[in-house]
Amino acid sequence: MKGIDATDRKIIKLLQKNGRMPNTEIAKRTGITETTVRYRMQRLLKEEYIEIAAIIDPMKLGNGVEGSIWIRADIKKMGQVTQALEQLPELYYVARVLGRADFDTNYSVKDMPAARKLIDRINSINGVIETDMVTVMEYVKERYDYDW
Repeated sequence: MKGIDATDRKIIKLLQKNGRMPNTEIAKRTGITETTVRYRMQRLLKEEYIEIAAIIDPMKLGNGVEGSIWIRADIKKMGQVTQALEQLPELYYVARVLGRADFDTNYSVKDMPAARKLIDRINSINGVIETDMVTVMEYVKERYDYDW
């Protein structure tokens, strides 16, 4: 991997604000040619510095309940728990973490009965010791163009 430079950072920041920005516009704003923009974007994608994806609004698409679940697990069964969590389609984010929990997950489900079924399924996974479910009441801030 080559790493990234100041021009790559400019391209990434522009894409964070608008992932559909045309290469011609990126070229104009960065002062490089469209060909160079295309080459750099291909490299950034290939080397997995970025990915271009549609960000959905689950609530508008019919899932009315979102939140996080912190999970504590038996250290001897981390592999089993990890594999089981990966299989749950309601969980769109699963991370191993340090601190009060072993896993931090984010979920999206249709309603509270579906949330209850999800937490019951997670609690039934062999190796799960404890769960702490948090449900979003309202998003106060959500952005994808943060500085890094």
